[in-house]
Amino acid sequence: MDVTEVRVFLVNNEERLKAYATITIDNVFLIRDLRIINGNAGLFVAMPSRKMKDGTFKDIAHPLNSETRQNIEKKVLLEYERELGNPAKWEQTPKESEEQK
Repeated sequence: MDVTEVRVFLVNNEERLKAYATITIDNVFLIRDLRIINGNAGLFVAMPSRKMKDGTFKDIAHPLNSETRQNIEKKVLLEYERELGNPAKWEQTPKESEEQK
């Protein structure tokens, strides 16, 4: 399995949530709404989740082993760092960013 594309959408005015990300796996499978979070131990990538009736959250999609999770996190955080180097995109919403592609 290979992460073949990563798109990052920076978020302004949020303390912990820094960005949303979309990844493509093997050019055939897309996963949206990954979140880049500034946690107590630094940045990490949270998988897309849904709020349950009892108020807890369950991941909708997630890697089944730590090697895959590390691979996804490494590629997403690398793209996040690249996006930080392009401040012209900071003021755009994800929809505006998509329209430019």
